[in-house]
Amino acid sequence: MDEYNSLPQEPGEETEEEQAPRRPGADLYDWLQMFLGCVVAAVVLFNCVARLTRVDGDSMNNTLQDGEIMLIWSLGYIPKQGDIVVLNKTPVLLTGWTEPRAIVKRVIATGGQTVDIDYVAGLVYVDGQPLDEPYLPEEMYLPGPTMQQTHWEVPEGSIFVMGDNRNHSTDSRDIQLGPIDTDYILGRAVLALWPSERFGAV
Repeated sequence: MDEYNSLPQEPGEETEEEQAPRRPGADLYDWLQMFLGCVVAAVVLFNCVARLTRVDGDSMNNTLQDGEIMLIWSLGYIPKQGDIVVLNKTPVLLTGWTEPRAIVKRVIATGGQTVDIDYVAGLVYVDGQPLDEPYLPEEMYLPGPTMQQTHWEVPEGSIFVMGDNRNHSTDSRDIQLGPIDTDYILGRAVLALWPSERFGAV
């Protein structure tokens, strides 16, 4: 019996099956798979790892400007004193708001710490130590009637936040807001993206 079927295939030689044309729509299917994979990756990236946000208001002048676009880091973030954070829609309506909204502030203290404000000296104390705050645009003065308190004990699992533009910021000093639960933290601001002249680390 002839054994022609057992002849080895020459290198680079394709079988009839390998030479068969691709099925109609195969290229479209591959493209859709790649596209959907990119969409899923982008959703995970911008919801669990990092995201973009826009500064709304002047409470962080001159560190951040109204309308500035920032990249914030979320994955594994643990708040630290001095960080600039973006907080999700807070559970209260502050003066001038028609609905709860995200806010950008600086972390002054974390859970278990105490905060004291001396408006005469223009100083903020955390655990009895005055903060060095070269980022403040002007001397801090005593704010309105909802922000007269000067001593706080920050609960565990919360942060005390203030805007750098202290005289024009509604923050944890306000009795309506106070220390904020860390569950409301979206992430830490790490990079200013736009406008281009503001590009750089926050």
